[in-house]
Amino acid sequence: MRRKFATFEGPVPAATIGLGFAWVGVMIYAASNSIATLLVDIGAANPVEGGRNAITFANLLFLGSLVSLVPMIALFCGDWTRSNLAALTRKDWGFLTLSAFLSSALTPGLFFFALAHSNVTNVVLVSRIEPPLFLLAAGLFLRERIDPRAFAAGLIALVGAVLMISLSGEGETAVFDIGEIAAAFATLSYIASAIVARRALKRIPMGIFSIYRTALGAAMYFSLISVLEGPEQFQDLFSPVLLSWIWVYAIPVVVIGQLAWFFALKYARAGDMSLATAISPLAGIVFAMILLGENPGAGFLPGAALIVMAVCVGHMRSATWQRVGDGLVGCVQAMQDKSAIATARAAS
Repeated sequence: MRRKFATFEGPVPAATIGLGFAWVGVMIYAASNSIATLLVDIGAANPVEGGRNAITFANLLFLGSLVSLVPMIALFCGDWTRSNLAALTRKDWGFLTLSAFLSSALTPGLFFFALAHSNVTNVVLVSRIEPPLFLLAAGLFLRERIDPRAFAAGLIALVGAVLMISLSGEGETAVFDIGEIAAAFATLSYIASAIVARRALKRIPMGIFSIYRTALGAAMYFSLISVLEGPEQFQDLFSPVLLSWIWVYAIPVVVIGQLAWFFALKYARAGDMSLATAISPLAGIVFAMILLGENPGAGFLPGAALIVMAVCVGHMRSATWQRVGDGLVGCVQAMQDKSAIATARAAS
């Protein structure tokens, strides 16, 4: 018989605690692109033998995943019992494996490719297609209620991001190149991984989910890069310069950020998560300005104003915004109804 796993009980609702975890995860991930780019620049300034940069995006992700397994195993090894493993179905293992590929291999690989071919600001802004699309996906695939205010807020934040990226240069229109395209595909992959993870965490213990996904995802990423670019990409994996700096990335981003996001996926409402991620572009750009000295351009102030407005809309209880959001969500609910009818007919 499967044992009960720890849940949040007490005066603070689980959804509220989940929202707190979501905000922690969002702020860490907002800084992660700038931290990774800064470390790659440090590696370029301190090459190893042969003039190679040991602190590459590939090395950061793979070694960071290996490092993160240590605290995960220490925290969650108790979930790996024979009864818990026996309770998992083939479908559960399928969700675990798919989640590992999407979240720990494909999504970060695409984001790091985007960072190598664009600046952090553009990558952050392109990823703003995520909040409204995540809500739509959660409604269509998980049958979760779509919060009209959160949906309206996500669209407003997306408009702000489009405004920023369109005015990212001094009077010039931004170029949507291969880096931005990779960022868009990475965001779609991230949405898919979040939906799969949210579905899986309804049945699978956190410890099994986090350890299996991280370990298998790291192995998948290593295999993918080795096939596409050659195993020599990891030849400097244990160089002193990388080992001395990996902790700056692994502990805050991979360990704390990932665990916070796992708990958010398990306990937070989809609308709350979408609202938390709405502030991500503004935070990401501020981190890029501070850590990398990037100039967001003339669109920063009006775009930032729209993003702040989106957060306010998401928190407002105004009937006007509720009606606006209801109108935006109406078509989605109609799609849900049609999908439910089609499923019922197929079952009969």
